[in-house]
Amino acid sequence: MKLNAPLETDDLKTWLDYWSHVHVTGIDLGLERVIPVAEKLGVVSPNATVFTVAGTNGKGSTSTTLASILQAQGYHVGLYQSPHIYRFNERVKLSGIEVDDQALVNAFVLVDQARRECGLSLSFFEATTLAAFVIFKHKKCDVWVLEVGLGGRLDVVNVVNPNLAVITNIGLDHTDWLGDTIEKIAFEKAGIIRPNIPVIFAGQQDMPQAIQDKVDQCHAQLYALNRDYFYVEAEDGLSWNFASAGTTLKLPHGTLAVDNISTAVAAVLLSGLDVDQASIAQGIVDAHLPGRFEIREIARKTVIFDAGHNPHGVEFLLKQLRKFLEYNKQYTEVVAVFSMLADKDINSVVKLLKNTVFKWKIAEMGVPRAAPLKQLESALSGETVQHYQHVQAAFQSALEESNNNQLILVCGSFHTLEAVWEYLDNVNE
Repeated sequence: MKLNAPLETDDLKTWLDYWSHVHVTGIDLGLERVIPVAEKLGVVSPNATVFTVAGTNGKGSTSTTLASILQAQGYHVGLYQSPHIYRFNERVKLSGIEVDDQALVNAFVLVDQARRECGLSLSFFEATTLAAFVIFKHKKCDVWVLEVGLGGRLDVVNVVNPNLAVITNIGLDHTDWLGDTIEKIAFEKAGIIRPNIPVIFAGQQDMPQAIQDKVDQCHAQLYALNRDYFYVEAEDGLSWNFASAGTTLKLPHGTLAVDNISTAVAAVLLSGLDVDQASIAQGIVDAHLPGRFEIREIARKTVIFDAGHNPHGVEFLLKQLRKFLEYNKQYTEVVAVFSMLADKDINSVVKLLKNTVFKWKIAEMGVPRAAPLKQLESALSGETVQHYQHVQAAFQSALEESNNNQLILVCGSFHTLEAVWEYLDNVNE
């Protein structure tokens, strides 16, 4: 590993190691250091239509669907998301295709050169996000779809001026960074709003005052779910209807949640971009995202992967799970392969799930912030619990021991899912 700047001939891993060590901390909220570098790179106001998506949950599904619809229409779309699951390249996609290592390395060279000329240090997340923007600029993307990493106001994604802002919802998460109340967190998310642009708020709760205040201050045009746009399941169970002032569309179900799909549709319609109904429908069907109520058949067992890691995300998971169980009555019990990060609200997540989960198979994840077994066991007091040395062993046990009336649910964290996916990759090699 080199702490001197790598070269354009060095590989992606060398560059990622470099960015991991250049700055004193991995997360360093604030745009003072980032803005001069972004300006030097020419990415602050790109010659493209920019959608910025913030929120506690649903950002990934919304941004994925947005990009998919616009790609179906024929736009050249740059999609930026985080975190990745397997490969860093997953964070940066050009019209649905992950960028290759060399494109990232070339962008890192430019980012490092710019930050040195500015005499500034960048965190891993800042440097890698700016690299995505450099790629979108150089590839002349028509549309940039940007998912906020943490919060909004001080997140590096917010150096780019959007043409349309989406806030999917507000929940209590990352409270150490964003504040310990809904209003404090809403204030951070509202930081992506710019003057005179359309703003979508897709939360099911009442409008936080902080968002309304920012909208008023910016003279932005606010569109809220269940006030300005609506989604209703069709009676046939095979489709759903989107409705807003002057627009009604009958659309197919995709693999992602209708709540988030409808928000993406609203954003497309408000953007002013030329998109027809056929492309909206095709984009919905094409949109896929690992770990969002992802249903797979493995060794003749049905397994659902869901990365919900806070109460709001788990409420959403349960809503989809109940609907699934209603249509698949052969499943009478749910076996959970479960682990979480120590700084998450484990007690609230367990409280939500315990009336649905029949048996828990728990293990400590092999990552620095993993909850120890004692913390998981404490939250699961009174439940039927089996513990294992690692998540892979818990999953293997679930596969081997579950019967045909049991559904396997892998949940609690992206890291839990990642451990199982890694196990499946090794088994299938």
